Amino acid sequence: MKSNTTPQAKAEYAHNKVEHIGSFLRALKLKKARYDFADRVIYEETLRQVEDIEIDNLIDIQLDLDCSVMTDGDFRRAWWHFDFLEQLNGIEGYKTRDGLKYKNAITKPYDIRITDEISWSDEHTCLAHYRYLHHAIEGFATAKYCIPSPSMLLFPHLRSNRVYANQLKDYVTDVAQSYRNAIQALYAEGCRYIQLNDEFWAYLSDAGQREKEIQQGISPETLAMYAVEIINLVLEDKPEDLFISLHIDRGNFSSSWLYEGGYDFVSDFIFKKLNNIDRYLLEFDTARAGGFECIAQLQNTKKEVFLGLISSKTEYVESELEITQRIQEASQFLPLAQLGLCLQSGFASTEEGNKVSYDTQWVKIKLMNTVAKKFWS
Repeated sequence: MKSNTTPQAKAEYAHNKVEHIGSFLRALKLKKARYDFADRVIYEETLRQVEDIEIDNLIDIQLDLDCSVMTDGDFRRAWWHFDFLEQLNGIEGYKTRDGLKYKNAITKPYDIRITDEISWSDEHTCLAHYRYLHHAIEGFATAKYCIPSPSMLLFPHLRSNRVYANQLKDYVTDVAQSYRNAIQALYAEGCRYIQLNDEFWAYLSDAGQREKEIQQGISPETLAMYAVEIINLVLEDKPEDLFISLHIDRGNFSSSWLYEGGYDFVSDFIFKKLNNIDRYLLEFDTARAGGFECIAQLQNTKKEVFLGLISSKTEYVESELEITQRIQEASQFLPLAQLGLCLQSGFASTEEGNKVSYDTQWVKIKLMNTVAKKFWS
């Protein structure tokens, strides 16, 4: 759990005790522009103009809501992960026969696959996208950029590919190097806060998924160590003033989910073996995520845990009382100084968005700020 982040860099975020996960519901105007572009009704330049306007509006809203860490809402993405991953050399997106089945929903039929050795591409659009966000914020807040964790490429259908012919060590090395290059390129654009969004740790938290791996002759512990290795390789020489958070998500599409299980199996790996993670953004909004006991492992460290107690999946707005009580419960395992409050996930990990109204998402942001002032003002 070593960290090269300087005390000065950590201090910049010490006052920030509330975070959203990054994605917000798209306005109908933006959705229509993306569909029109896909149907070749409008040019890319027109789509970019609509995206710019909507991102500017979102920044204004975040400013009004006292967000000290802001994102572009994922407004330039259709998927929270594919849009980034398919632009790495050696990875391509393609239409599948069926969509991915969530608990109560099915995605569009789309996925990625490995077609060649993986490397960074200097043509990756994340650089232009971050550049716009950075300049739009103009220094009055921190521009947080969210990318899928490199361990997302350890899912079975991706790690078992013909290119690397089961040479998982070489695969991990190439993925890690491509991400190291990505982080250096984003840093050169001025990025000082990167959030890694990760479903693979949630996958390993699910006993049913671990059993499937065992049936295929794969040890879940071995997979967890590969996940540790790939993230540590990516971050081992990160700039010392670059702040890193890790968000672990159990799946987020149309208010539905993929995985269940507490952090018991993965806690030793994510809390004791990962390096250069400054802040953990963890789901705790339902019983599916287990209890708070695991966070006690971070006592006497400089690490922070932001409690994902407010759901981005439901129209129901949690009460101040229930959130207050749960923070008090968590503080029995980790001091308040190391805790913060966050959403359980984003409101729109894909462009379709969750089954939450546009206004309710802002009510939930306000709720977090109200509760946080009771504990950390």
